[in-house]
Amino acid sequence: MAELRKEIIINSLNDSEVVYTRDLIQKCDVSEITIRRDLIELEAKGLLIRTHGGAVKIKANEHLFTYDLKINQNRQNKETICKLASNYIEDNDIIFIDCGTTLSLLTQYIKRFKNLIAITNSLPVISELIDTPNIRLSLIGGEIYSERQAIYGPVAETNIERYHANKAFIGADGVSLQHGLSSFDEKEAAITRKMIENAEKVFLLCDSSKIEKNSFVRFAALSKINYLITDKFISGESVQLYQEAGIQVIT
Repeated sequence: MAELRKEIIINSLNDSEVVYTRDLIQKCDVSEITIRRDLIELEAKGLLIRTHGGAVKIKANEHLFTYDLKINQNRQNKETICKLASNYIEDNDIIFIDCGTTLSLLTQYIKRFKNLIAITNSLPVISELIDTPNIRLSLIGGEIYSERQAIYGPVAETNIERYHANKAFIGADGVSLQHGLSSFDEKEAAITRKMIENAEKVFLLCDSSKIEKNSFVRFAALSKINYLITDKFISGESVQLYQEAGIQVIT
């Protein structure tokens, strides 16, 4: 229940950037003491700043949300995106799977394919597929970052260069026509860039909240992407502009 309450708090902050204790008490149906304890724990993790009567969002620290909290944010949209993406995978494919909460959900839709080779730096992807006999797994070696449950660093980047994939399924924190793909984390951006460089086709999986947004590190031009797979909430104008830029938009 504690994790569910924290998810509600984080989602409320994502929606309005400020939350009030009285509203959270009503939403979660718990005491004021319980909500205050949740806010104290989230503040200790750097996810919000407590104020008199509530809390405010720390925009710079969105990337620090715990993996378990992030994977449940917009989960239905993420699963729909991954299900769509799986339609572009075939038997005998060699694929890169990027790290991130959206990409980790792709695993539940690819177990049916035969002789698939999946190359990834994501520990949750490995954990989910390790007992799937028809999928050959390659875990990219390097430095393990427990918070992101992924592997990064110079060794990982070098290891990716040894592989060639038919398709890369990647994520990004920001996507824009003007600035391309961007990430909040430099190490994460470097890995995704290498996957793009070593794949024949690139599929970007992201929800519509990241469209026409820019993050900290720019790591690839929009022209490097072949397909953008997103949710139905993307605007019709954005779909048209991205298609005019040569990207197939799938919703």
